[in-house]
Amino acid sequence: MDNILIAQKLAAIATYLELKGENPFKVRAYQLGAHTIETLAEDLGTLIAEERLAKIPGIGPALAEKITTLYQTGELAYYDDLKASLPSGLLECLEVPGLGPKKVRALYEALAIQDLATLKQACEAGTVTTLKGFGEKTAANILSGIRNREAYARRHLHLNVTPIVESFSILLKQLPGVLNLSPAGSYRRGLETVGDVDFIIGSEVPEPIMQAFTTHPEVESITAHGSTKSSVRLQNGLQVDLRIVPPAQYPFALHHFTGSKDHNIQLRSRALSQGLSLSEWGLRPAHSTDDTPYETANIHTEADLFKHLGLSFIQPELREGMGEIALAAQGPLPQLVKATDIRGAFHNHTTASDGRHSLEAMATAADNLGWEYLGISDHSKSSIQANGLSEERLLAQIETIHALNASKRFNVHLFTGTECDILPDGQLDFPNTILSQLDYVVASVHSAFTQDEATMTARIIRALENPYVTMLGHPTGRLLLRREAYALNLPKIIDAALANNKIIELNAQPSRLDMDWRFWRQSADRGLMCSISPDAHATTQLAYTLAAIPIAQKGFLTKERVLNTKNLEEIKAYFKR
Repeated sequence: MDNILIAQKLAAIATYLELKGENPFKVRAYQLGAHTIETLAEDLGTLIAEERLAKIPGIGPALAEKITTLYQTGELAYYDDLKASLPSGLLECLEVPGLGPKKVRALYEALAIQDLATLKQACEAGTVTTLKGFGEKTAANILSGIRNREAYARRHLHLNVTPIVESFSILLKQLPGVLNLSPAGSYRRGLETVGDVDFIIGSEVPEPIMQAFTTHPEVESITAHGSTKSSVRLQNGLQVDLRIVPPAQYPFALHHFTGSKDHNIQLRSRALSQGLSLSEWGLRPAHSTDDTPYETANIHTEADLFKHLGLSFIQPELREGMGEIALAAQGPLPQLVKATDIRGAFHNHTTASDGRHSLEAMATAADNLGWEYLGISDHSKSSIQANGLSEERLLAQIETIHALNASKRFNVHLFTGTECDILPDGQLDFPNTILSQLDYVVASVHSAFTQDEATMTARIIRALENPYVTMLGHPTGRLLLRREAYALNLPKIIDAALANNKIIELNAQPSRLDMDWRFWRQSADRGLMCSISPDAHATTQLAYTLAAIPIAQKGFLTKERVLNTKNLEEIKAYFKR
């Protein structure tokens, strides 16, 4: 078993112990052990073989024995017994925002709540409000969290769906008779979350293709099976649909099933204004009868379709019915930022805080991506759960980074930074005397998420007014499919960023993608600068920067409005100013 899985098991043990009301020191020992294994610099197998594991700070003999068992066998009876001793539904309650192990244990012991169903009943009946530490607001928040969780269960993160799309694409493309193939729907439009996946194929021989589709190894059940349309349910619950159309109809079907609904309505309206009726089957005169054939002969691609209607090509990411058709009628659309424009990133963590890899490993990974620069922004001291750096540790890291740059060991230039907590009153976690020694500062909220809108907005604006803050990290705090954004007036935050010449981050973590793409177009037009940041906690996560490009494109972001498309000398000059 690898380090990450072992760390997850240890963290789960800590949660189970807390649910059972065990000694807090014992709980903390497993939490610390999980962090230690996750951020281990040495090879775990070597430490075990040389009997040095128990000597690592944060790991004693008893914990070392359990880690060794997990590493060698992948199993641990202690973990299995703990998990089995708790009602399985109790663990689901932990997924409701605002409910930690202590509160869940209190609900279990006082009200015999064992799952989401009984939790919902208790909130609706008002019995939850009778418990110490629980009030009407808490009960309302729990009910809201349960409703959100039910809605979230029907959707999947875009990045998690990508391997499935690639797997089906590889299988289908190699089949005889497949002339055209593309995913469609919200996945093709690059939306943050995906409800299901649609594939469109152009072919004259649909039957063998459909047979291969419905027998894909990941298919758990077939919900519909026809000669030209089928739906399957995968083992992870995702629905995948396939439509096979004649090749001449393919561009029309692909455009129609890519959507969005609003975009399609607006394009059909434009076609009608030109005396044409547009559908998934093709074009024909607006007042034609059902017997009138569709015209497809002169349209072979989506670009041909847009051109036929007097429009520049509209890439799928922009097809949300938010003014893109009117813009395309005026001429070519703006050249949007591309993955090849990215030259580095600034929001990145190392083992100094809660990252999984060392400073040197992160630099090597950035080198491998061909980046010119990499910013290091480990957490500040108030983020205790993330092993945040004290002033002394941060100053030592600054010296280490300067030494690495001077050594020319890496091609990538390292910038000194911090992800500095915005405290509940809007002050920053480090004094200006410390912040002034850094190349840049990412200011982020990591606590007191339940402040009201006015308080949270004023809190963030106060931080943006600090002269040493460079950019605002994950501005709304949302976690897709897990946690709603905290209450704040985002337009006011954007105004404050513009007034103080601050950058707002597009956090590229697949579960964040924050600031939301719907706010970027107007903000960038007003001059707001974006930093596409991976919020990387491991070397592989640097690539999140590139995976978030479709979101940046949905926000109409051009290269000129994205900080990390600038070259090294431009970045140095920017930070110096």
